[in-house]
Amino acid sequence: MILKPHIKRERITDITLDDVKKLGVNALLLDVDNTMSTHHGQTLTEGLLEWLSIMRENGIKLIVLSNSKRKRVEPFAEKIGLPFISTAAKPLPFGYFRAAKAVGEKRKNVAIVGDQMFTDMLGGWGAGVKKILLTPILLEDKWSFKVRRSLERKILKRYKFQDGEK
Repeated sequence: MILKPHIKRERITDITLDDVKKLGVNALLLDVDNTMSTHHGQTLTEGLLEWLSIMRENGIKLIVLSNSKRKRVEPFAEKIGLPFISTAAKPLPFGYFRAAKAVGEKRKNVAIVGDQMFTDMLGGWGAGVKKILLTPILLEDKWSFKVRRSLERKILKRYKFQDGEK
């Protein structure tokens, strides 16, 4: 199941320490657009700073991994105090490899957190990392996103998730 996430949650702040521990990961690779903020936005999703603090306090390593350009990602990463890799070319695995190395973890101990199946989840599978899929904060207007989101919904209907996962 290439695209199936290990965990499915509504928002990043719904990911618990228990979720992270059950996956056996020590680090999270965090997408930006529609994961921690709206697409191309700079406003943090509600509760994000507190969630990041909890993860850090419990030894979870965090890094931003985004396909967006540096000029979009850097100010966001600075705002939340995290290192980042921009222009990651997801779903290609190279950005995932760089991110795992940057946090000093083997890929088997890392999870990607993102909202897109054809970039974040597919790339996570190709890179050999665990996958946490979030519901997009706000759906995009472009036709290419509409097509992808339609396909994602059809695929997600086939997967069974545990109680509490949406």
